[in-house]
Amino acid sequence: MITAGDFRNGATFDMEGNVYQIIEFQHVKPGKGAAFVRTKIRNVISGAVIEKTFNPTDKFPTAFIERKDMQYLYQDGDLYYFMDNETYENIPINGDKLGDAFRFVKENTDCKVLSYKGVVFGVEPPTFIVLEVTKTEPGLKGDTATNTLKPATLETGAEIRIPLFINEGDMIKVDTRTGEYLERA
Repeated sequence: MITAGDFRNGATFDMEGNVYQIIEFQHVKPGKGAAFVRTKIRNVISGAVIEKTFNPTDKFPTAFIERKDMQYLYQDGDLYYFMDNETYENIPINGDKLGDAFRFVKENTDCKVLSYKGVVFGVEPPTFIVLEVTKTEPGLKGDTATNTLKPATLETGAEIRIPLFINEGDMIKVDTRTGEYLERA
């Protein structure tokens, strides 16, 4: 059991037969009246996000989300195939369950597949990934009045902004959570 006073970002709980994950929470103690917890929660199965307030003493059963390491194999239409690293079983996952960060994942990359009671609802790619820059404009010498960035296309087709000194063919490290360039690899 988890009480609303113990809510933390990423915690999952069961409410009214649905599983919710906490995106944001805020403990509010007004000068007049009782304290409450303001939250933004996401239904992990449907993906719907709602805002709800709770009494800090409200109790909910904890929902256990299974995180399994699987290797991304290939895409066929709107289905993405993952291989279980233990049983070598191939599992198709619909593209709408992957999320925005999946645009940085290339074939044969290990990801965490999230499921609740056998129903897959999401895929977490690695936090940092090394990719090759396939297309970018050359940086001009002396064009560095400030920390200037230029657009670039990576080997997965994702587009990000990179520093001027990075050229086509360079390997760079990208943060998949924010989609930002970190460093040269």
